[in-house]
Amino acid sequence: MLGDGGETPSRFELLSMVKKNSSLLEKTLLDKQDDTDIEMDESFWHGVLDLYFIRGKESRRRQDDDLVFFVRKLKNSQGDDSGDDKEGFPPYFVRRWAAKLDNLLGENLKEVDWRRSFYLNLIAHTSFTVTVAICSHQALLNHQVARETPLSPIYKVVKTVYASPSRVNFQLDSKKEVETTPAYPDICFAIDDFDSTFDAVVLTETDHCYCVLLNAHGGAAFPSENEQHNCSTSEISPMRIESNTGKTQNTKLTLFSGFVSYQMVRDAYDAGKSRFGSLLSLGNSPGKTDRLYMKGPGGRGEVEVAVSGVADQSHQDSGPFSPVISKKGFGIGSIVRKAAAVASEAAKQAYAAAASSTSFDEEIVPLKCSLMSISLPWEQIAYDLLFKGSPPVNL
Repeated sequence: MLGDGGETPSRFELLSMVKKNSSLLEKTLLDKQDDTDIEMDESFWHGVLDLYFIRGKESRRRQDDDLVFFVRKLKNSQGDDSGDDKEGFPPYFVRRWAAKLDNLLGENLKEVDWRRSFYLNLIAHTSFTVTVAICSHQALLNHQVARETPLSPIYKVVKTVYASPSRVNFQLDSKKEVETTPAYPDICFAIDDFDSTFDAVVLTETDHCYCVLLNAHGGAAFPSENEQHNCSTSEISPMRIESNTGKTQNTKLTLFSGFVSYQMVRDAYDAGKSRFGSLLSLGNSPGKTDRLYMKGPGGRGEVEVAVSGVADQSHQDSGPFSPVISKKGFGIGSIVRKAAAVASEAAKQAYAAAASSTSFDEEIVPLKCSLMSISLPWEQIAYDLLFKGSPPVNL
């Protein structure tokens, strides 16, 4: 077993071993299957998980989450029981860290799929941020044509998010969690305070695009190359991991990037429910806020967004509310949240920009877009963390 009778490998060395034995990830993404190599050796993955997330913890002064995730085995195609794939049981379970791996599991030891459990922990213990931005459609087109062209957002919000094999179903009219359900084999990145975090993310011009990025930038998937065996230092230096393709892995990776135009969001909002091929769909939801779903490139991954029309508060005493903003007869006021007295300065500037650029016969509905969650298949995340060599998208 790994680490027996010799010096314990560092995380950097262990990850290099994992990469050499992770070709099945790519084959899975390409719908190919080949179970003939060490990738299906349960003892190898048991040992890697033990060294990476259990035994190595005592010698590292890190801020790792003390939760360890275990994926249950599934019954194979012949019906032989490879684990307790019982109806009603979630596909994974969680334990608090302990000094000995097998002591965590007890009778559940035979249920564990060690390969998938390692990848799930690699993802769960990696650091992620989401960037939500408003960008000019023309600027995005220029950037797609020439990647070296700087992409400067009109407005953006960056927030730390956490990978979870569970999905939170939000109730839009109360902004509270309804229930948490298993998402695995998808991984979900939820934003619990989505309404307040993205209060000023408002599309106010037809040239506006709503952009979403998910970046990985630290934690378990980014060990230090200079990390010494059994070291006690807490310093983590930048690294570049050599893959078996000869490429390098950056210290920041973009795992999801996508955008949708103002007009597509507006059309879906007006229709109440609509589909735009594989890109966009709007779910039915009570109240004034609708739930928008945006697919990622190639149809992989899904973004869930709460979309609502925003009132012009500068004329709140002049008559009944209308979400439609026009230059005919009045100016455009500041954004005011339902639960707040004054909006952010960024939102005011967005309204001012809309007022200066809107023609006299054009009507615009300012649309607030609050990101609720991003979901991606675990295989895609694991593959990108190990092998993706393209530079990150910077906003």
